[in-house]
Amino acid sequence: MSFGAPGGGSVNYKPTPPERGSFPLDHDGECKHIISGYLKCIKLNRGTNDEACRRLAKDYLACRMDKNLMAPDNFQNLGLMFKEDQEKSGASVAEPTQGTEQTK
Repeated sequence: MSFGAPGGGSVNYKPTPPERGSFPLDHDGECKHIISGYLKCIKLNRGTNDEACRRLAKDYLACRMDKNLMAPDNFQNLGLMFKEDQEKSGASVAEPTQGTEQTK
């Protein structure tokens, strides 16, 4: 019996899979040094989408790809292309959007 549901009916919940599928966890800590630097960067920048943190995120994903912890993908698909990457590949770069601060 489900309390609080109209008519006492149960609600069927259908989970949705992740967009990019499942991936192995980094049990051996092969990329741990990069992610710890990324987390420090996010903390120092108060959660903003700073370019230095985005570069660390790119390094982390590159490490995961190199260690076969995730499927290889183009960084442009992941939203991590920078100006020097554009010059190398000739691709267009979308400027990263900055997080908006809410005022009280």
